[in-house]
Amino acid sequence: MLYQLYQRQSDMLWPMRMMAQTTQAMLGWPHRTPRTRFGRRMNAALELVDRLTLTHERPNYAISQVICDGKAVRVTEHAALKTAFGTLLHFRKETKASHPAVLVVAPLSGHFSTLLRNTVQTLLQDHDVYITDWHNARNVPLSHGRFGFADYIDTVISFLEHIGPNAHVVAVCQPCVQVLAAVAVMAQDDHPYQPLSMTLMGGPIDVRKSPTTVNDLAFNHSIEWFEKNLITTVPTRYRGAGRKVYPGFLQLNAFVRMNLERHITAHRKLYTHLANREFDEASAIKEFYDEYFCVLDMPAEFYIETVHVVFQEALLAKGKLHHRGRKVDPGKITRTALLTVEGERDDICALGQTAAAHDLCTALPARLKHHHMQHSVGHYGLFSGKRWDKEIYPVVREVISAAST
Repeated sequence: MLYQLYQRQSDMLWPMRMMAQTTQAMLGWPHRTPRTRFGRRMNAALELVDRLTLTHERPNYAISQVICDGKAVRVTEHAALKTAFGTLLHFRKETKASHPAVLVVAPLSGHFSTLLRNTVQTLLQDHDVYITDWHNARNVPLSHGRFGFADYIDTVISFLEHIGPNAHVVAVCQPCVQVLAAVAVMAQDDHPYQPLSMTLMGGPIDVRKSPTTVNDLAFNHSIEWFEKNLITTVPTRYRGAGRKVYPGFLQLNAFVRMNLERHITAHRKLYTHLANREFDEASAIKEFYDEYFCVLDMPAEFYIETVHVVFQEALLAKGKLHHRGRKVDPGKITRTALLTVEGERDDICALGQTAAAHDLCTALPARLKHHHMQHSVGHYGLFSGKRWDKEIYPVVREVISAAST
């Protein structure tokens, strides 16, 4: 019922958006700027009305080239391996130079993996980059079965196996737990393709340390509450009809409510920039929200199990996590270099939650353990923007480089 109500609301807004588009087209405003102040304000208001929607299809990564060794190098996307719920996407560079292979593990948390576009583009300068390109669960037919917490771990392992030996893995936010578990399982099996390094950025390894608003939500509600209030069924119009999901529009709503005033202010600025013909400033805001308002649905079982395993029970941190019947022991990791990265102003994964991984990797030599706390950044600044490019990435690059030699 919840999904049907959302879809009905979305359908009701469609005529309003079409009216705004038609009005702009009739006045020729998509091709020229109104001359009068009233016209510019009206045009800005119509554009904001047109943007009153969410997108459910993955946007393009739009990475066509990268500066590599001082030269512009062409980049093409290649699906190296496909599964029902995700694709191992390879960003091929047209260069003869050899660079370390890096698997970027993106969160499955309501947005598409394109949210890490800047992360990938920066890493491409010095690395051969792959990413977990997760699929929208509402488009996955029921015949493909379930996708839970253990399946995520298995997918990370299978992707590393496909990439081959001497790879590196970079996890951003939510999947830090699954990646640490995957590497631990591989170490326990003495797997020949254990990654040379593992970078965990802003992830909830131990949510008991400095709990945030996100953590409080999980602490203060039972798992039955989450199942009853946040899980819904995909409508019949989509390929995944009948699948139980945690819809992306609910996750986005939760994120927006955490910083509601900031988002309201951003849209006020967008209106002002458009009305004043400040197109560069307006473009930056539009680009952010084009991505931010692009949502995907998560398989219900993955969401519920993640809430229970990571945010309610902190099973990995307590040494109680099991995978396919076996206890997961990060203490078995002995040769994968570890880098943890945290943001001083991170209100999603607070200081100490990611660094907790060091205490779990008890057999890892001190020379292979690294930690970086970035001043003056929040959650998204860890993997996107100037601080990522200029201050965090050099640390990541150095750890990968040292582990590769």
